[in-house]
Amino acid sequence: MVNIRAGFKHVVNLSRLIVWLQGSNDIEQLSTCEFRVLNRQTSQIRSPKMQGLMTKKQSPKPRATKSTAKSASAATPDAGARDWIDAELEDSFDEELELEIDDHRAPFDVKDLMRKRKKSEIDRKTYFHELFRLQTELIKLQDWVQHTGYRLVVVFEGRDAAGKGGVIKRITQRLNPRVCRVVALPAPTDREKNQWYFQRYVPYLPAAGEMVLFDRSWYNRAGVERVMGFASPDQVEEFFHDVPEFERMLARSGTKLIKYWFSITDEEQQLRFLMRIHDPMKQWKLSPMDLQSRVRWEQYTKAKEEMLERTNIPEAPWYIVEGNDKKRARLNCIQHLLDQVPYDEIPHDPIDLPDRVFNPKYERKVLPKHLYVKKVY
Repeated sequence: MVNIRAGFKHVVNLSRLIVWLQGSNDIEQLSTCEFRVLNRQTSQIRSPKMQGLMTKKQSPKPRATKSTAKSASAATPDAGARDWIDAELEDSFDEELELEIDDHRAPFDVKDLMRKRKKSEIDRKTYFHELFRLQTELIKLQDWVQHTGYRLVVVFEGRDAAGKGGVIKRITQRLNPRVCRVVALPAPTDREKNQWYFQRYVPYLPAAGEMVLFDRSWYNRAGVERVMGFASPDQVEEFFHDVPEFERMLARSGTKLIKYWFSITDEEQQLRFLMRIHDPMKQWKLSPMDLQSRVRWEQYTKAKEEMLERTNIPEAPWYIVEGNDKKRARLNCIQHLLDQVPYDEIPHDPIDLPDRVFNPKYERKVLPKHLYVKKVY
């Protein structure tokens, strides 16, 4: 376990942070341009216009002295654009690193268990490079879905703490929430319990040009509701009879349905539950149903096996994601999702930022200080 607070005092950019998180001793060997190491690896992620700003040639200028070189460089528009793009990219990478740090922040009580845990088979450099590449493809998918009016539903099911939420976060991280929505419904109300079972899910299905990710879905009936006794045997049997036709109706209406089951081992689930129990920042993820899933592991296994057998139809087959290695599971799932949709890159007209219109008679009002958020940091 690394000391996050102390470490950040010595970590000033992305590349150094990656090495630091890996526990490498080569931090001091990094050059002053270490951020460009990852910049080069992610150059394919930038749009052609951004790459043009980064590589635009400057006309020859008189040779500058050492005393004036720094100020002259800072004054050039291209240098300013380059610095701005670097800052924007670094801020974007930092967002992912915050999630990465959270994954590796182990409470004191489970440090010994964490040492025995098998490390990811993908090194961080490869993981970040591939993740950003896949997220770029997801943006292309989003544009294509909007442009063509495609309707896409992705169902995420699986063992508790198997990594469904982590994958959903990485999928939606850089997408438009008005196009790609996440649906995570709470327990049904008394009124919903008396409705047609699928009725509470139908309002959340996508319209043309939308993607919907279900974090748990109508398959609750075949899993938690069945194992915990919230649904009678007759209701479960009725579900198995109805769900294939319900999903075929979606397919006939032009809605693409993709179903994932996230699988982890008994030992890995135990470790992740212990992490949540001892980590105040993750305890909200635990529910009484999660704890019961440990007690009823074999019952859930039998329920899962029957569910996969009886609901695996050609129009909406199941795909199993092995989740013990979180990084591999995220990359494999996102790549597979992209492979299921015949999307293409949609050409866009060039976007030019219009000049601001200045009114010489306009005077900006001075707002009262009490309206501003206090600058604590």
